[in-house]
Amino acid sequence: MEKKKYGFVIVLDRCIGCMACYAACKTEWEISINPEYWRTKVLNIEDHKPDGTPKITYLPILCNQCSNPYCVDVCPTGASYKREEDGIVLVVPDKCIGCKACIEACPYDARFYDEDLHAVNKCTWCLPRINNGLEPACVNTCVGEARNFGRLDDPDSLVSKLLRDAKKVWKLKENEGTEPNVYYVTLNE
Repeated sequence: MEKKKYGFVIVLDRCIGCMACYAACKTEWEISINPEYWRTKVLNIEDHKPDGTPKITYLPILCNQCSNPYCVDVCPTGASYKREEDGIVLVVPDKCIGCKACIEACPYDARFYDEDLHAVNKCTWCLPRINNGLEPACVNTCVGEARNFGRLDDPDSLVSKLLRDAKKVWKLKENEGTEPNVYYVTLNE
């Protein structure tokens, strides 16, 4: 049983696609500049408004730290595991044999094989930072306050308040059965 229930709430109305989160993450974790190596990124989704004018929506993507993580289930060595105290899913590089089964199992495409580590790499929600009372690097640098992190089990936390105030709330690929802990919301009608 998890003692803490962390989550991300992404306010899509606020994301301006500046990529500060992407840059902060790459810097914090010393991730290669190779664009295929990422712990977080922002997708540009092109669409049209009802009147036909172009519209771009920015969709931040990161590990969903699923309550039912398929990546952990398929790992043959136990390198991928879920922490009991808070549900964060991690990878122990020294145990990873590079089979990439976890990469294939993740429906969010949130893992990559890091040639420098010789192991799979992924977002950890900046565990060392949160252990020291700091926000994840991507949240800390988000100029529009689109990225929000906190305890879902605390009704007074910012993430809980955002979920209550949202006009619409959803998770990516909810029907996959992974029980993701990243919520996407809109605060405007």
